[in-house]
Amino acid sequence: MNLGLAESKVLAEKIKSSVAKDVRSDVALFVPFTALSAARDVLSSTPIWLGAQNVFWEKSGAFTGEISAPQLKDAGCRAVLLGHSERRRIFGETDADVRKKIAAALDAALIPVLCVGETLEDHQARRAGEVVGGQLDAALSGLSQSELGALVIAYEPVWAIGTGKTASPGEAQDMHGFIRGRLAALLGHDFSQKTRIIYGGSVKTGAIDALMAEPDIDGALVGGESLKAESFLRIINFARKVIHA
Repeated sequence: MNLGLAESKVLAEKIKSSVAKDVRSDVALFVPFTALSAARDVLSSTPIWLGAQNVFWEKSGAFTGEISAPQLKDAGCRAVLLGHSERRRIFGETDADVRKKIAAALDAALIPVLCVGETLEDHQARRAGEVVGGQLDAALSGLSQSELGALVIAYEPVWAIGTGKTASPGEAQDMHGFIRGRLAALLGHDFSQKTRIIYGGSVKTGAIDALMAEPDIDGALVGGESLKAESFLRIINFARKVIHA
C-alpha cells in the first residue's frame, strides 16, 4: 500500500526505460488497484508484466470492496499475488481461501503467484516443512499440470520480513529445494523443474548475488527495494533467470 498515481507512473516509467533497453529477465510490477490503469498505460507496449496484489474468488456480485479476476484481466493484468503473508496474517486468509483464488485466477487466464512461508514460531520449532508443505498441498489440491500452467511459487519466510533476522542463501535454498520436491510429489518431476520458485524474504541489493547463485532460487519477490528505481533495477539486472514483483 505504497505510492499514489503520479509516483506509481514515475516509477513504472523508470523501470520501463531501463528494462526496454536490455530485457534480460521476466519483470512484473504488482501495483495497488488504484494505479493499475496508470501502470497499464505505461507498460502496454513493453514485455513487463502488470500484476495485482490480490483478488477475490467470485466473478461478480455483492462483495463490496473486492475485485474479481475478470476485472483484473480487463484492467490489463497478466498475473496476481495470492496468499501473501500479510493477507494471511492481517486479514485472516486461509489455505482454503487461497485455493479458491488460484482457481479464479486460472479461470481468467491470470498467472497465479502463490506465496508460502512459515512464521518465526514455526521456524524456531522446526515446523517450516510441515507448514509450507501444508500450504502447497491445500492450495494446489485437485489442480492438474495443464490447469496450473505458468504457476509461480514465492517463498517468503515470514520470520525474515521486517524482523532484523535474515535467511542465509543456504537456508533459502534448502526451502526452495523442499518446495521443488513437494511439487514433484504433487504434480510430477517435469512440472517441478519448469515451475519458477522465487524468494521473497526482505530481498536487498546486497544479498541478491548470493541468493541467485543457489540452484533452486529462480528469482525474487521484491518488497521495499522495488519502490526505488535504482535498487529495483539492480535486482532486475542480476541474471537472465530472474522474475521480479
